[in-house]
Amino acid sequence: MSRVSGKLKILIYGEYFLPVVGGVQTSMNLLARGLLELNARQERDVSFPKIEVTVVTQTAANGADDTIFPYLVVRQPRFRTLIKLIRDADVIHVAGPCLLPMLIGSLIRKPVLVEHHGYQAICPNGLLFREPSRTVCSGYFAQRKYGKCLRCASQTMGLGGGLRALLLTFPRRWLCKKIVANITISDHVATRLKLPHSRTVYYGIEETCDATVEATTSSQSDLSEVGYVGRLVVEKGPHVLLHAAKLLSDRGNRIRVVFIGDGPERTRLEELTDDLRLKDFVRFTGDLRGLEFEQAVSRLKMVVMPSLCEETAGLSAIEQMMRGRVVVVTDIGGLSEIVGDAGLKFAPGDSRALAECIRKVLDDPLLEASLGSVARERAMQLFKLDSMIEAHVFLYRAISR
Repeated sequence: MSRVSGKLKILIYGEYFLPVVGGVQTSMNLLARGLLELNARQERDVSFPKIEVTVVTQTAANGADDTIFPYLVVRQPRFRTLIKLIRDADVIHVAGPCLLPMLIGSLIRKPVLVEHHGYQAICPNGLLFREPSRTVCSGYFAQRKYGKCLRCASQTMGLGGGLRALLLTFPRRWLCKKIVANITISDHVATRLKLPHSRTVYYGIEETCDATVEATTSSQSDLSEVGYVGRLVVEKGPHVLLHAAKLLSDRGNRIRVVFIGDGPERTRLEELTDDLRLKDFVRFTGDLRGLEFEQAVSRLKMVVMPSLCEETAGLSAIEQMMRGRVVVVTDIGGLSEIVGDAGLKFAPGDSRALAECIRKVLDDPLLEASLGSVARERAMQLFKLDSMIEAHVFLYRAISR
């Protein structure tokens, strides 16, 4: 622990951080804030160390005001500065297996903990998603089929980028085996990574206001709104939802599909919407924040996550479960584990099965209410922010002694 008695200095390192939007960045912010809020709740406990938090990232501010954060944010530090920050910390928490902080921390014998939000320790592209076939990878790197890894990575990164990604996976995995602790965000990720000193800690999020939940059941609309919440990328399968919407439309089930989020697939999805003649029944909101996001989500009858890849957890699903939404998800990876029996599931890429899941909810208001209630109950049991914070603090204190 820190040379200053009664203090525990945590450095949280993430290659990407706010204002970049993503589950990792959201989790980093919630963790850092929650650690500081824990100080106030534990101020009467003299045995509990005061926690100091510094977030270090390679992401530029791009106009964002870092003074809004209750913790120190250090962006794009020089190498010497990074070494000093790591040396001054008691625990180095790395969000994703970033090589530089892992290496520096290990060399100067600091306790390093890596939280795995993806598969970077066993896959050059970090997704376990094969290109160009767009199918789940069986684990070529672990099987030592490095030629297949290179061909896959080169599809999106080019030959040079693919080779670099492949070569860096070796030291990344080696370091993950040498550090003091690995945190996985689902049991599925732990099973896939097979790393020593691993422990699963689920994402934790703040409890959503009950008024938001009530807005869902009381919303009156001419069309039932079915939502996709997240980045518009191929591996998350947003096109599967469009094909399901077409099937429902042909059967006379009139719904409006709302894509809340943005990403590189948006143009293709808009073109597919036109091709399927669904333009009057599909809306793309783009990236929404704050009140605009809350209002858009409150109108949804259900949220669909049609991922083709093995999601590590599915923060968007957790958020909507906490809101009491019906969640319809692909039966795959950590996403299936997170939802459990609190939602409806379908096989990856099966638009007909997805359409049937949506139809069930549309035709049965009692099922909608039941699933929403079970989803919120599961979220309150497994994904409370306090539980996530306490699990991290337990590990910090254990490895800093």
